[in-house]
Amino acid sequence: MDYLRSCWAPSSPAARPRRGSDAAGRQDGLLWYKDGGRVVDGEFSMAVVQANNLLEDHSQVESGLLSATEPNLQGTFVGVYDGHGGPETARYINDHLFNHLRRFASEHKCMSADVLRKAFRATEEGFISVVSSQWSLRPQLAAVGSCCLVGVVCSGTLYVANLGDSRAVLGRLVKGTGEVLAMQLSTEHNASYEEVRRELQASHPDDPHIVFLRHNVWRVKGIIQITRSIGDVYLKKPEFNREPLHSKFRLQETFRRPLLSSDPAISVHQIQPTDKFIIFASDGLWEHLSNQEAVDMVQRSPRNGIARRLVKAAMQEAAKKREMRYSDIKKIDRGVRRHFHDDITVIVVFFDSNATATAACSRPTVSLRGGGVPIPSNTLAPLSPFSVTADSQS
Repeated sequence: MDYLRSCWAPSSPAARPRRGSDAAGRQDGLLWYKDGGRVVDGEFSMAVVQANNLLEDHSQVESGLLSATEPNLQGTFVGVYDGHGGPETARYINDHLFNHLRRFASEHKCMSADVLRKAFRATEEGFISVVSSQWSLRPQLAAVGSCCLVGVVCSGTLYVANLGDSRAVLGRLVKGTGEVLAMQLSTEHNASYEEVRRELQASHPDDPHIVFLRHNVWRVKGIIQITRSIGDVYLKKPEFNREPLHSKFRLQETFRRPLLSSDPAISVHQIQPTDKFIIFASDGLWEHLSNQEAVDMVQRSPRNGIARRLVKAAMQEAAKKREMRYSDIKKIDRGVRRHFHDDITVIVVFFDSNATATAACSRPTVSLRGGGVPIPSNTLAPLSPFSVTADSQS
């Protein structure tokens, strides 16, 4: 367990959340929120509501230096990590991905899609090393994974990298009408989309059953909806698809190439004066709100507390679907709550054109983790058939 603590402990002070009730956010039952704050490029609002017994959504906002050696490389990093099968992979990403990004940005002396891709690869390799080292003691780690959505704002450019089905949605002003339209900047990797199924089938031409319908849902090998992730090692490396991993989690047949990919889809977007804000959220939000509904809510509401209002709107929709009141769903405890809605993470970043001209010495530094009901950092989630499929197959 000492080894595990070291694996999940932040490896630099920059990765640790600040202390104090305001700096570290506030807790209201299963809801954690940070209503507002300044980042290098503008402002942000952040909220997380827990539904699972152990919070499987992890998230962070880092703003300030994006490199350990390049003082002019400043910006804002946003990460949303939607775990499945347990919180371990998402927690690991939260502790390591940003530090990898800073290291590669230092080596390249810039921010780029290549820096992001290398940071994702290093994080995947690091988690596989943990799975390997703990294989005899904690084989269930091989069946834990996470979606991974990252946004980086640096020097007027927005980079979005994604694995899985979390989503980044831009709000852009249409000058002629005054409307703010939703533009999705992330590519989703979910077998429910026909183009994703075609991509998966093309990469596995020797496996006619790489994806099929199970319980009326398209899933990779009938197990998982997402087609890209960090973790889920038992679906990527056949040496982990065997004992001592419990038989109910193993595939019956072997495989020659990874069934899931850890290669992120990356988009590079030059921020325009008409770009007002961007919403980063786990699929728990998008199950209940459309892209445009979320953008409309951000546009017509005060900035302060907008992430919390989006979470509340999603919960209200979840309650309505079950003919319940929002006040009733709030009383349901974690674990049981998962039958009504998923963990939901929302981070909204507002672009401020004046912020880019701010002197470097006065730019705000932020290092904040999304919260939830506190649990010991080395807790391992008990694996059950429900926990393996809940998030990944919603």
